[in-house]
This record gives sequence, C-alpha cells and structure tokens, in this order.
Amino acid sequence: HSDVDLYRGEEEIQKELQDKLFLPELEVSFFPSAAVGEAQRSVSAAEDLQTYSEREWKGNTTKSLLIRKGYEAIASEFNLRRVRGDNYCALRATLFQVLSQSKQLPAWLHDSDISKWPKEIQSDQDSIKEWQFPFETSKSKVQHLEQCLELLKKRWQETVQCKSLEERERMCLQVFRGHDEEYELLEALKFLMLRTAIHLHSDMEKGSDVPEFCWLLFARDSSKCPKTFLTNHLRHVGFSGGLEQVEMCLLGYSLQQTMRVVRLYKCDTEEFITYYPNDHKKDWPPLCLLTEDDRHYNVLIPKKSFKFDEDFVHPPDRRKSYTPRMA
Repeated sequence: HSDVDLYRGEEEIQKELQDKLFLPELEVSFFPSAAVGEAQRSVSAAEDLQTYSEREWKGNTTKSLLIRKGYEAIASEFNLRRVRGDNYCALRATLFQVLSQSKQLPAWLHDSDISKWPKEIQSDQDSIKEWQFPFETSKSKVQHLEQCLELLKKRWQETVQCKSLEERERMCLQVFRGHDEEYELLEALKFLMLRTAIHLHSDMEKGSDVPEFCWLLFARDSSKCPKTFLTNHLRHVGFSGGLEQVEMCLLGYSLQQTMRVVRLYKCDTEEFITYYPNDHKKDWPPLCLLTEDDRHYNVLIPKKSFKFDEDFVHPPDRRKSYTPRMA
C-alpha cells in the first residue's frame, strides 16, 4: 500500500513554509486565472473507490482482503478524494467537507464575532502563549489566531454563498494548495477545539450535563484539564501527531457537525461506520470521511444525493453510535 506522494513529515512542511518567508508578500486572488495543478493540491481530485482499492491493496493478505472488502461495500455510493497525510489530515479532511458540503453557516459562526475569542481565552486561561504555528509570524499568537478565525469565517461564508457546484469546487481548490492560508484555517479548527474543551470542562466541574466523550477526554492522565490537553495533545497536532478518536468527537462538537466515518479495517464489525460525536446525528450536518487505520483520513464524495442512514444499507447491522474506548 502506498500513498507516498501525499504523506509528508513535519520537517518537510516546515521547510516548505520557511522557504516562503524569503518571497515578497503577494496579493493573490482567490480566483486565479491559472488552474491549480494536481501536484500542488493537498486534496486530490475525485476518483473511483474500486479502482483505487485495486491499485493500492493488491495481494491476498488478510488485511488486503479486508480493506478491499470494505471499499467494495461503499464503492457504488461514493467516490474518493485523497488527503495529504502530514498529521493535519483529519483536520484537513474535515475542513474540506465543511467548505465543500455546507449549505449554511452554523449558528455559532453566523451570530458571533469569533475574532474576539483568542483574547478572551488568553485573559481567562493564559494558555495561548503555548500555541505553535507551522510558519513564522511577526504577530502575537493571539493576533494570529484572531486572523485565522476571521479567515475561517470568511471562507466558510464565501463557499456557502457559491451559486454553483463548479464555483465551490474552484474555491476549495484554491484553499487546499498547501499554502499558509490552508494551515491558518487548520489552526483555526484547533483553536475551536480548545475553546470547546474549556467550556465542556467548566460544565463538568459545575455538574452540568456534558457529552459522554468528555469523560474520556479528561480521564487521560495527559489531559486532566484544558491546559494539559493543549500542552500534551492539541499543540502537537499537525507536527508530531494527529487526532485521536476522542478528539475527533471534540472536533465534531466544536464545529457542530457529525462526522460519519467509514473505518475500513473494521469491516464486518459493528464499528464499520462510526460517528464523531454520536449525540447529534439527527440535527447536525453530516460530513463523510474514510479511514483505513484510524490514523489517516480521506474524503468520501457521494455519487448522488442520498440519506446516509436510510440508503447506505451494506451491511444493514453495521451502523453504530460510537463512543471511543479508552486505550
């Protein structure tokens, strides 16, 4: 199995972004006249699942047969977009689905001046000083996070306002090029996760009802509170590690989106289809992702409009409202 062209390590990301520091800052149109080349994309063009499976999972090992069976189960309903695997992949796949699929802004984004949130958290928690960005910046960390959040709101608004699928496709391709803007949007998602973790932990301390995943998130010795969650986990996402399953729940909760993930290596088990988080399946928009190993995530694109739970019936008893287990 090989996806070498899409997998990059922390050093390669740093080098690419550092190289740009020596270039003059340019005003780049969001609709450039030249098409974005395939090699530049951090999310590939859509391709047939069955073809991809047969190309990447040759042989008759137990794992190859299982993964191919999983692909075959969904190949009639979905196409695949491969996502660059640089430890941001879960965030990147989620962001792509948000920008390419959202029909409207979530209430928290429509009604709030989110650019004020970093300063508020820094005043209350004094934790923003630990933030690390994958690029150099002359701004303070609070100011740069404000910029990241403003950019997220702007891009989300622009894609929702697109008049056609073709226009939205062009806009998404301009975002997912591996440039600074893309990483700013991914860091914005990480900030939203921190803010949500702070609010949920506060609710837990007050004895208020919280989603079940919160008890798992803060039961870990390495993340007993939001500050240690940031220090030991979140600040390393994109650099030396990706998101764990319980953190996928936090991401979905932060965005008010339900991630429906096809986990290919769980084919023939009740965890083949899982939900992050599992308590808003009816009222939050769905984002469809795919993973072969709970480490790298790709994007699933429906071939036609259908209701995932009603029409995706292979196998009929494989849908599970998933709560991640502690290791």
